[in-house]
Amino acid sequence: MPIDLNSDLGEGYGPWPMGDDAAMLDIVSSANIACGFHAGDPAGLLAVLRQAAARGVAVGAHVSYPDRVGFGRRSMDVAPDDLTADVIYQIGAVQGLARAAGTRVTYVKPHGALYNTIADDARQADAVIAGVKAVDPSLVLMGLAGAPVLDRARAAGLSVVAEAFADRAYTVAGALVSRKQPGAVLHDADLIAARMLRLATEGVLEAEDGSILRLEADSICVHGDSPGAVAIAARVRDALIAGGVTVAPFAGGGA
Repeated sequence: MPIDLNSDLGEGYGPWPMGDDAAMLDIVSSANIACGFHAGDPAGLLAVLRQAAARGVAVGAHVSYPDRVGFGRRSMDVAPDDLTADVIYQIGAVQGLARAAGTRVTYVKPHGALYNTIADDARQADAVIAGVKAVDPSLVLMGLAGAPVLDRARAAGLSVVAEAFADRAYTVAGALVSRKQPGAVLHDADLIAARMLRLATEGVLEAEDGSILRLEADSICVHGDSPGAVAIAARVRDALIAGGVTVAPFAGGGA
């Protein structure tokens, strides 16, 4: 049984690094590449795209609200036409860099507050979907497993990938626990690995109250900016493979 393992990369800015992109690219099968709106500078993005291409890792455009100061984690009430244009602009930027690096963008994953907002907000979800379709209807939209945005994207003609988060706690409703709450981000690599193996093989995950949450996920994310991210991602990959799960991109890597 295959499952994708992804991480948010290219999030440094000039001399300020964020995570260990090279090490993560040796572990993950897909890389969500920042587009400059929440993080990332052109030279740094080109470098990480070249590294992804050399490893055959699939790449996606990690589109965001225009919010570098807040790292894209602050909610914004962006007008639909503006949001659609923002998405088009960001995908186009990463497509150009990817082409120069010898690879191509195969999917789009919204980042941070935008990701969480469009999970349930039909207005902003439709704006993002419109932006993706305007650039290339063959691009896959990655979104939160079980969220209405995936149904809206399918209805609009896009292919979708349902995502689960290795290092985040879940509410009983299947949403991510807010980062403002204690325990929202998980750090125990062994616990995280065990949770993800169970998710991949049984389709279930333990929610924050201990109840069992059923999730159908095609991809698992380990945040590249979390403390110990590389060790966590490696432990998750090892546990999946040991449990008979194949780690592979849902949308082929390379050019």
